[in-house]
Amino acid sequence: MRGKKERSGEEITNNKLYTPFFLIPCVFLWGIPSQFCFFASSKNLNVKTATAMIHNFNAGPSVLPKEVFEQASQAVIDFNNTGLSILEIGHRTTSFEPIMSEARTLVKELMSLDDDHEALFLHGGATTQFMQVPMNLLNENELAAYTDTGTWAVKAIKEAKLFGHVEIAGSSKETNYTTIPKELTVSPTASYLHITTNETIAGTQWKDLPYDCGVPLVADMSSDILSRVLDYNRFDIIYAGAQKNMGAAGVNLVVVNKNVLGKVTRVLPTILDYRNHIKEGSMLNTPPVFAVYVAMLTLRWLKNLGGVAAIEKINNAKAELFYSTLDSLPIFKGIVAKEDRSYMNAVFVMDDPSLEKEFLDLCKQEGMVGVKGHRSVGGFRVSMYNALKYESIVALTDLMKEFTERKG
Repeated sequence: MRGKKERSGEEITNNKLYTPFFLIPCVFLWGIPSQFCFFASSKNLNVKTATAMIHNFNAGPSVLPKEVFEQASQAVIDFNNTGLSILEIGHRTTSFEPIMSEARTLVKELMSLDDDHEALFLHGGATTQFMQVPMNLLNENELAAYTDTGTWAVKAIKEAKLFGHVEIAGSSKETNYTTIPKELTVSPTASYLHITTNETIAGTQWKDLPYDCGVPLVADMSSDILSRVLDYNRFDIIYAGAQKNMGAAGVNLVVVNKNVLGKVTRVLPTILDYRNHIKEGSMLNTPPVFAVYVAMLTLRWLKNLGGVAAIEKINNAKAELFYSTLDSLPIFKGIVAKEDRSYMNAVFVMDDPSLEKEFLDLCKQEGMVGVKGHRSVGGFRVSMYNALKYESIVALTDLMKEFTERKG
Protein backbone atom coordinates (compact mmCIF):
# COMPACT_ATOMS: atom_id res chain seq x y z
CA MET A 1 0.00 0.00 0.00
CA ARG A 2 1.01 3.58 -0.45
CA GLY A 3 2.97 5.12 2.38
CA LYS A 4 1.37 8.48 1.70
CA LYS A 5 -2.22 8.90 0.61
CA GLU A 6 -2.57 10.49 -2.78
CA ARG A 7 -5.93 11.61 -4.03
CA SER A 8 -7.23 13.06 -7.25
CA GLY A 9 -7.60 16.37 -5.49
CA GLU A 10 -5.70 18.18 -2.81
CA GLU A 11 -4.63 16.18 0.22
CA ILE A 12 -6.87 15.97 3.26
CA THR A 13 -5.03 17.41 6.21
CA ASN A 14 -5.94 16.93 9.85
CA ASN A 15 -5.15 19.99 11.89
CA LYS A 16 -5.61 20.03 15.63
CA LEU A 17 -6.73 23.37 16.92
CA TYR A 18 -6.60 23.54 20.68
CA THR A 19 -9.09 26.18 21.59
CA PRO A 20 -10.40 26.82 25.08
CA PHE A 21 -12.52 29.90 25.07
CA PHE A 22 -11.93 32.63 27.62
CA LEU A 23 -14.60 35.12 28.49
CA ILE A 24 -13.43 38.63 27.88
CA PRO A 25 -14.02 40.83 30.89
CA CYS A 26 -15.21 43.79 28.94
CA VAL A 27 -18.55 45.45 28.56
CA PHE A 28 -18.50 45.52 24.77
CA LEU A 29 -16.05 44.53 22.06
CA TRP A 30 -16.95 45.77 18.59
CA GLY A 31 -20.49 46.22 19.84
CA ILE A 32 -20.82 42.62 21.07
CA PRO A 33 -21.91 42.09 24.70
CA SER A 34 -19.16 40.66 26.89
CA GLN A 35 -20.92 37.36 27.53
CA PHE A 36 -20.53 36.56 23.81
CA CYS A 37 -16.90 37.70 23.44
CA PHE A 38 -14.17 35.04 23.40
CA PHE A 39 -10.47 34.82 22.69
CA ALA A 40 -9.28 31.62 20.99
CA SER A 41 -5.95 29.98 21.63
CA SER A 42 -4.48 26.76 20.26
CA LYS A 43 -5.47 24.21 22.91
CA ASN A 44 -7.58 21.06 23.02
CA LEU A 45 -10.16 21.24 20.16
CA ASN A 46 -9.82 18.79 17.25
CA VAL A 47 -10.99 20.17 13.94
CA LYS A 48 -10.76 18.25 10.65
CA THR A 49 -10.17 20.49 7.70
CA ALA A 50 -11.28 18.65 4.57
CA THR A 51 -9.74 20.21 1.49
CA ALA A 52 -9.56 17.10 -0.69
CA MET A 53 -11.94 15.86 -3.31
CA ILE A 54 -13.84 13.00 -1.74
CA HIS A 55 -14.55 10.33 -4.35
CA ASN A 56 -18.34 10.24 -4.28
CA PHE A 57 -19.75 7.05 -5.80
CA ASN A 58 -23.15 7.40 -4.15
CA ALA A 59 -26.14 6.24 -6.19
CA GLY A 60 -28.23 9.27 -5.27
CA PRO A 61 -28.34 11.91 -4.07
CA SER A 62 -24.97 11.96 -5.68
CA VAL A 63 -21.98 13.91 -6.93
CA LEU A 64 -22.41 17.40 -8.40
CA PRO A 65 -19.92 19.73 -10.10
CA LYS A 66 -17.83 21.81 -7.70
CA GLU A 67 -18.76 25.05 -9.41
CA VAL A 68 -22.45 24.28 -8.92
CA PHE A 69 -21.88 23.85 -5.18
CA GLU A 70 -20.02 27.14 -5.06
CA GLN A 71 -22.66 29.09 -6.97
CA ALA A 72 -25.55 27.51 -5.08
CA SER A 73 -23.95 28.11 -1.68
CA GLN A 74 -23.43 31.77 -2.51
CA ALA A 75 -27.05 32.04 -3.61
CA VAL A 76 -28.19 30.66 -0.26
CA ILE A 77 -26.45 33.60 1.42
CA ASP A 78 -27.16 36.32 -1.14
CA PHE A 79 -28.85 35.63 -4.45
CA ASN A 80 -27.58 37.88 -7.26
CA ASN A 81 -26.81 40.72 -4.82
CA THR A 82 -30.47 41.06 -3.91
CA GLY A 83 -29.80 40.78 -0.20
CA LEU A 84 -32.16 37.79 -0.20
CA SER A 85 -31.40 34.10 -0.11
CA ILE A 86 -32.49 31.87 -2.99
CA LEU A 87 -34.45 30.07 -0.26
CA GLU A 88 -36.66 33.08 0.38
CA ILE A 89 -37.23 34.78 -2.97
CA GLY A 90 -40.75 34.77 -4.36
CA HIS A 91 -41.33 32.25 -7.12
CA ARG A 92 -43.49 34.62 -9.16
CA THR A 93 -40.92 37.38 -9.28
CA THR A 94 -38.40 38.69 -11.75
CA SER A 95 -35.75 37.02 -9.59
CA PHE A 96 -36.98 33.44 -10.05
CA GLU A 97 -39.00 33.37 -13.26
CA PRO A 98 -35.84 33.64 -15.44
CA ILE A 99 -34.36 30.63 -13.57
CA MET A 100 -37.31 28.41 -14.42
CA SER A 101 -37.34 29.68 -17.99
CA GLU A 102 -33.62 29.05 -18.45
CA ALA A 103 -33.81 25.58 -16.90
CA ARG A 104 -36.60 24.52 -19.27
CA THR A 105 -34.86 26.09 -22.26
CA LEU A 106 -31.59 24.32 -21.44
CA VAL A 107 -33.37 20.96 -21.28
CA LYS A 108 -34.88 21.51 -24.71
CA GLU A 109 -31.55 22.64 -26.11
CA LEU A 110 -29.46 19.82 -24.62
CA MET A 111 -31.98 17.21 -25.76
CA SER A 112 -32.59 18.89 -29.15
CA LEU A 113 -36.33 18.69 -28.51
CA ASP A 114 -38.85 19.74 -31.14
CA ASP A 115 -41.81 22.05 -30.61
CA ASP A 116 -44.13 19.17 -29.77
CA HIS A 117 -42.17 18.41 -26.60
CA GLU A 118 -42.34 20.45 -23.40
CA ALA A 119 -39.97 20.31 -20.42
CA LEU A 120 -41.49 20.52 -16.94
CA PHE A 121 -39.98 20.68 -13.46
CA LEU A 122 -42.38 19.06 -11.00
CA HIS A 123 -42.58 17.97 -7.38
CA GLY A 124 -42.59 14.41 -6.15
CA GLY A 125 -39.57 12.84 -7.78
CA ALA A 126 -39.68 10.01 -10.29
CA THR A 127 -41.81 7.89 -7.96
CA THR A 128 -44.75 10.25 -8.46
CA GLN A 129 -44.51 9.59 -12.17
CA PHE A 130 -45.14 5.89 -11.62
CA MET A 131 -48.78 6.88 -11.10
CA GLN A 132 -48.96 10.20 -12.97
CA VAL A 133 -48.01 8.63 -16.32
CA PRO A 134 -50.81 6.01 -16.36
CA MET A 135 -53.26 8.51 -14.87
CA ASN A 136 -52.70 10.76 -17.89
CA LEU A 137 -52.31 8.11 -20.60
CA LEU A 138 -54.19 4.94 -19.61
CA ASN A 139 -57.96 4.45 -19.42
CA GLU A 140 -59.35 1.90 -16.99
CA ASN A 141 -60.34 -0.55 -19.74
CA GLU A 142 -57.14 -0.09 -21.76
CA LEU A 143 -53.79 -1.83 -21.85
CA ALA A 144 -50.27 -0.54 -21.18
CA ALA A 145 -47.07 -2.47 -21.94
CA TYR A 146 -44.23 -2.47 -19.42
CA THR A 147 -40.79 -4.03 -19.37
CA ASP A 148 -39.78 -5.75 -16.15
CA THR A 149 -36.05 -5.13 -15.68
CA GLY A 150 -35.60 -4.61 -11.96
CA THR A 151 -36.71 -2.88 -8.79
CA TRP A 152 -37.78 0.42 -10.33
CA ALA A 153 -39.62 -1.20 -13.22
CA VAL A 154 -41.50 -3.40 -10.73
CA LYS A 155 -42.56 -0.34 -8.76
CA ALA A 156 -43.79 1.39 -11.92
CA ILE A 157 -45.79 -1.71 -12.94
CA LYS A 158 -47.47 -1.88 -9.55
CA GLU A 159 -48.72 1.71 -9.80
CA ALA A 160 -49.89 1.36 -13.42
CA LYS A 161 -52.15 -1.54 -12.43
CA LEU A 162 -54.19 0.91 -10.34
CA PHE A 163 -55.33 2.69 -13.52
CA GLY A 164 -55.71 0.02 -16.21
CA HIS A 165 -54.44 -3.30 -17.50
CA VAL A 166 -50.73 -4.05 -17.74
CA GLU A 167 -48.97 -6.55 -19.97
CA ILE A 168 -45.30 -7.45 -19.54
CA ALA A 169 -43.71 -6.88 -22.93
CA GLY A 170 -40.36 -8.31 -21.83
CA SER A 171 -38.72 -9.39 -18.60
CA SER A 172 -35.29 -10.24 -17.23
CA LYS A 173 -36.64 -11.61 -13.97
CA GLU A 174 -35.49 -15.14 -14.83
CA THR A 175 -31.87 -13.94 -14.99
CA ASN A 176 -32.28 -12.18 -11.63
CA TYR A 177 -32.29 -8.88 -13.53
CA THR A 178 -28.72 -9.25 -14.76
CA THR A 179 -29.75 -8.74 -18.40
CA ILE A 180 -31.98 -6.55 -20.55
CA PRO A 181 -34.66 -8.41 -22.56
CA LYS A 182 -33.67 -8.62 -26.22
CA GLU A 183 -37.11 -9.35 -27.67
CA LEU A 184 -40.29 -7.51 -26.78
CA THR A 185 -43.90 -8.38 -27.47
CA VAL A 186 -45.96 -5.19 -27.54
CA SER A 187 -49.66 -5.29 -28.31
CA PRO A 188 -50.56 -2.77 -31.05
CA THR A 189 -53.53 -1.76 -28.88
CA ALA A 190 -51.32 -0.74 -25.96
CA SER A 191 -51.64 2.88 -24.91
CA TYR A 192 -47.86 3.05 -24.47
CA LEU A 193 -44.70 1.05 -23.75
CA HIS A 194 -42.81 1.90 -20.56
CA ILE A 195 -39.12 1.15 -20.07
CA THR A 196 -36.60 1.97 -17.35
CA THR A 197 -33.55 2.94 -19.35
CA ASN A 198 -31.09 2.32 -16.51
CA GLU A 199 -31.71 0.15 -13.45
CA THR A 200 -29.72 1.75 -10.65
CA ILE A 201 -29.88 -1.27 -8.34
CA ALA A 202 -29.46 -4.10 -10.87
CA GLY A 203 -26.74 -2.27 -12.81
CA THR A 204 -28.25 -2.81 -16.26
CA GLN A 205 -28.87 -0.30 -19.06
CA TRP A 206 -30.75 -0.34 -22.34
CA LYS A 207 -28.29 0.07 -25.21
CA ASP A 208 -30.64 -0.82 -28.10
CA LEU A 209 -33.72 1.27 -27.34
CA PRO A 210 -37.13 0.11 -28.63
CA TYR A 211 -37.90 3.21 -30.67
CA ASP A 212 -39.93 1.22 -33.21
CA CYS A 213 -42.30 -0.42 -30.73
CA GLY A 214 -45.36 0.86 -32.63
CA VAL A 215 -46.91 2.68 -29.66
CA PRO A 216 -46.03 5.80 -27.65
CA LEU A 217 -42.76 5.29 -25.75
CA VAL A 218 -42.39 6.29 -22.09
CA ALA A 219 -39.07 6.13 -20.24
CA ASP A 220 -37.92 6.43 -16.67
CA MET A 221 -34.44 7.95 -17.18
CA SER A 222 -33.80 8.85 -13.57
CA SER A 223 -30.29 7.45 -13.45
CA ASP A 224 -28.97 8.10 -16.97
CA ILE A 225 -30.72 11.28 -18.09
CA LEU A 226 -28.46 13.47 -20.28
CA SER A 227 -25.58 11.00 -19.96
CA ARG A 228 -25.54 9.94 -23.62
CA VAL A 229 -26.79 11.09 -26.99
CA LEU A 230 -30.26 9.73 -27.76
CA ASP A 231 -33.05 10.71 -30.11
CA TYR A 232 -35.11 12.19 -27.29
CA ASN A 233 -37.88 13.20 -29.69
CA ARG A 234 -38.68 9.51 -30.19
CA PHE A 235 -39.97 9.38 -26.60
CA ASP A 236 -43.44 10.61 -25.73
CA ILE A 237 -42.79 10.98 -22.00
CA ILE A 238 -39.43 11.03 -20.25
CA TYR A 239 -39.15 11.48 -16.51
CA ALA A 240 -36.15 11.64 -14.21
CA GLY A 241 -35.45 12.61 -10.63
CA ALA A 242 -32.78 15.30 -10.68
CA GLN A 243 -30.57 13.96 -7.89
CA LYS A 244 -28.27 11.76 -9.98
CA ASN A 245 -27.24 13.58 -13.17
CA MET A 246 -29.09 16.88 -13.05
CA GLY A 247 -29.01 18.49 -9.64
CA ALA A 248 -30.20 18.18 -6.07
CA ALA A 249 -33.02 16.07 -4.70
CA GLY A 250 -36.43 17.70 -4.63
CA VAL A 251 -37.42 18.16 -8.26
CA ASN A 252 -38.34 15.91 -11.14
CA LEU A 253 -37.84 16.59 -14.85
CA VAL A 254 -40.71 15.52 -17.10
CA VAL A 255 -40.49 15.83 -20.88
CA VAL A 256 -43.89 15.46 -22.54
CA ASN A 257 -45.03 15.16 -26.12
CA LYS A 258 -48.20 17.26 -26.06
CA ASN A 259 -49.81 15.05 -28.73
CA VAL A 260 -50.29 12.11 -26.35
CA LEU A 261 -52.26 14.10 -23.78
CA GLY A 262 -56.00 14.62 -23.40
CA LYS A 263 -57.03 11.13 -24.52
CA VAL A 264 -58.16 9.60 -21.23
CA THR A 265 -61.78 9.83 -20.18
CA ARG A 266 -61.23 10.05 -16.43
CA VAL A 267 -61.37 13.38 -14.62
CA LEU A 268 -57.81 14.32 -13.66
CA PRO A 269 -56.94 16.20 -10.48
CA THR A 270 -55.74 19.66 -11.48
CA ILE A 271 -52.25 19.23 -10.04
CA LEU A 272 -51.74 15.85 -11.77
CA ASP A 273 -52.76 16.90 -15.28
CA TYR A 274 -49.64 17.52 -17.39
CA ARG A 275 -51.58 19.96 -19.57
CA ASN A 276 -52.06 22.33 -16.65
CA HIS A 277 -48.34 22.33 -15.88
CA ILE A 278 -47.53 22.99 -19.53
CA LYS A 279 -50.01 25.87 -19.66
CA GLU A 280 -48.51 27.46 -16.55
CA GLY A 281 -44.87 26.89 -17.50
CA SER A 282 -44.16 24.63 -14.50
CA MET A 283 -45.52 27.36 -12.21
CA LEU A 284 -48.96 25.89 -11.54
CA ASN A 285 -48.10 25.87 -7.85
CA THR A 286 -45.01 26.91 -5.91
CA PRO A 287 -42.10 25.03 -7.47
CA PRO A 288 -39.16 23.68 -5.44
CA VAL A 289 -37.21 26.88 -6.00
CA PHE A 290 -33.79 25.84 -4.72
CA ALA A 291 -33.86 22.43 -6.44
CA VAL A 292 -34.81 24.05 -9.75
CA TYR A 293 -32.00 26.57 -9.32
CA VAL A 294 -29.42 23.83 -8.71
CA ALA A 295 -30.74 21.92 -11.73
CA MET A 296 -30.41 25.05 -13.86
CA LEU A 297 -26.80 25.52 -12.72
CA THR A 298 -26.03 21.88 -13.50
CA LEU A 299 -27.59 22.17 -16.95
CA ARG A 300 -25.48 25.30 -17.56
CA TRP A 301 -22.39 23.37 -16.52
CA LEU A 302 -23.25 20.58 -18.95
CA LYS A 303 -23.82 23.02 -21.80
CA ASN A 304 -20.51 24.79 -21.11
CA LEU A 305 -18.76 21.43 -21.07
CA GLY A 306 -19.91 20.81 -24.62
CA GLY A 307 -23.32 19.28 -24.08
CA VAL A 308 -24.49 15.67 -24.06
CA ALA A 309 -22.06 14.52 -26.76
CA ALA A 310 -19.11 15.77 -24.70
CA ILE A 311 -20.25 14.17 -21.44
CA GLU A 312 -20.97 10.90 -23.25
CA LYS A 313 -17.31 10.64 -24.26
CA ILE A 314 -16.23 11.20 -20.66
CA ASN A 315 -18.78 8.72 -19.35
CA ASN A 316 -17.68 6.11 -21.88
CA ALA A 317 -14.05 6.56 -20.85
CA LYS A 318 -14.90 6.17 -17.16
CA ALA A 319 -16.97 3.05 -17.74
CA GLU A 320 -14.43 1.46 -20.07
CA LEU A 321 -11.62 2.01 -17.57
CA PHE A 322 -13.65 0.60 -14.73
CA TYR A 323 -14.97 -2.49 -16.52
CA SER A 324 -11.67 -3.35 -18.18
CA THR A 325 -10.03 -3.23 -14.75
CA LEU A 326 -12.83 -5.29 -13.18
CA ASP A 327 -12.50 -8.00 -15.82
CA SER A 328 -8.73 -8.16 -15.38
CA LEU A 329 -8.77 -8.79 -11.63
CA PRO A 330 -9.51 -12.36 -10.52
CA ILE A 331 -10.85 -11.57 -7.06
CA PHE A 332 -13.56 -9.22 -8.37
CA LYS A 333 -16.46 -10.36 -10.51
CA GLY A 334 -19.09 -8.52 -12.50
CA ILE A 335 -22.60 -9.99 -12.22
CA VAL A 336 -24.30 -8.24 -15.18
CA ALA A 337 -24.14 -9.50 -18.76
CA LYS A 338 -21.36 -7.54 -20.44
CA GLU A 339 -23.54 -6.21 -23.26
CA ASP A 340 -26.08 -4.88 -20.75
CA ARG A 341 -23.74 -3.31 -18.20
CA SER A 342 -24.76 0.12 -17.02
CA TYR A 343 -22.35 2.96 -17.72
CA MET A 344 -23.86 4.77 -14.75
CA ASN A 345 -24.02 2.09 -12.02
CA ALA A 346 -21.46 -0.72 -12.00
CA VAL A 347 -22.51 -3.66 -9.82
CA PHE A 348 -19.98 -6.32 -8.81
CA VAL A 349 -18.98 -8.77 -6.07
CA MET A 350 -15.95 -10.68 -4.83
CA ASP A 351 -15.33 -14.40 -5.32
CA ASP A 352 -14.54 -14.51 -1.61
CA PRO A 353 -17.32 -12.60 0.21
CA SER A 354 -15.25 -12.57 3.41
CA LEU A 355 -12.99 -9.96 1.80
CA GLU A 356 -15.78 -7.49 1.06
CA LYS A 357 -15.76 -5.71 4.41
CA GLU A 358 -11.98 -5.31 4.28
CA PHE A 359 -12.19 -3.74 0.84
CA LEU A 360 -15.02 -1.43 1.91
CA ASP A 361 -13.01 -0.32 4.93
CA LEU A 362 -10.08 0.39 2.66
CA CYS A 363 -12.28 2.46 0.35
CA LYS A 364 -13.44 4.48 3.32
CA GLN A 365 -9.85 5.10 4.41
CA GLU A 366 -9.05 6.37 0.93
CA GLY A 367 -11.97 8.81 0.87
CA MET A 368 -14.19 6.71 -1.41
CA VAL A 369 -17.83 6.81 -0.34
CA GLY A 370 -20.94 5.06 -1.63
CA VAL A 371 -19.18 1.89 -2.81
CA LYS A 372 -21.31 -0.57 -0.84
CA GLY A 373 -23.94 -2.35 -2.94
CA HIS A 374 -27.66 -1.92 -2.46
CA ARG A 375 -29.01 -3.97 0.44
CA SER A 376 -31.12 -6.11 -1.93
CA VAL A 377 -28.11 -7.08 -4.06
CA GLY A 378 -25.05 -6.89 -1.79
CA GLY A 379 -21.49 -6.65 -3.01
CA PHE A 380 -20.47 -3.30 -4.46
CA ARG A 381 -21.95 -0.56 -6.58
CA VAL A 382 -19.97 2.25 -8.18
CA SER A 383 -22.07 5.08 -9.59
CA MET A 384 -20.38 7.04 -12.36
CA TYR A 385 -22.74 9.92 -13.00
CA ASN A 386 -21.98 12.94 -15.17
CA ALA A 387 -20.23 15.01 -12.50
CA LEU A 388 -17.94 12.21 -11.29
CA LYS A 389 -14.43 12.98 -12.43
CA TYR A 390 -12.41 10.50 -14.47
CA GLU A 391 -9.71 10.79 -11.80
CA SER A 392 -12.05 9.20 -9.28
CA ILE A 393 -12.27 6.06 -11.42
CA VAL A 394 -8.50 6.07 -11.76
CA ALA A 395 -8.18 6.22 -7.97
CA LEU A 396 -10.69 3.41 -7.46
CA THR A 397 -9.24 1.09 -10.08
CA ASP A 398 -5.73 1.65 -8.71
CA LEU A 399 -7.02 0.68 -5.29
CA MET A 400 -8.68 -2.45 -6.70
CA LYS A 401 -5.39 -3.44 -8.33
CA GLU A 402 -3.43 -2.88 -5.12
CA PHE A 403 -5.94 -4.89 -3.11
CA THR A 404 -5.74 -7.74 -5.61
CA GLU A 405 -1.94 -7.77 -5.37
CA ARG A 406 -2.11 -7.96 -1.58
CA LYS A 407 -4.62 -10.80 -1.62
CA GLY A 408 -3.37 -12.53 -4.75
